[in-house]
Amino acid sequence: MSNLTRWEPVREMMTLREAMDRLFDDAFTRPINMAGVSGLPAIDLYQTNDEVVLKAALPGLKTDDVQITVTSDVLTLRGEFRQEAEKKEATYHIREQRYGSFERSVMLPTDVQTDKARAEFENGILTITLPKAEAVKPKSISIKAR
Repeated sequence: MSNLTRWEPVREMMTLREAMDRLFDDAFTRPINMAGVSGLPAIDLYQTNDEVVLKAALPGLKTDDVQITVTSDVLTLRGEFRQEAEKKEATYHIREQRYGSFERSVMLPTDVQTDKARAEFENGILTITLPKAEAVKPKSISIKAR
């Protein structure tokens, strides 16, 4: 004997809706493994007791290709990845390298002394060190016992 299952069109519509939601989520959200392909340089920003440090991955660039500005509490990196001459006789199978200008701005977590900032460029990694302003550095208070 076979069982009859009642057809419920509302349940079918919800399944279709869930499938459409999944389709749009997959199509318009960036997968985690593609995070570095956006065209913006990948950065790390951290702070210690005395300074704020930003590290940016800028492979293939030279110091003259990058401009750094700090205005109030925003640090901005500008630059351009230059494209080498495209090989007309070659057939490209994968082409993921980004070319063109970029601009990336980040909010600094605290006040800094811009006049004492340092920038170093080594092996494609730009390291910007910004000393914290004296007013925001943690201060220790000694306790005297009686």
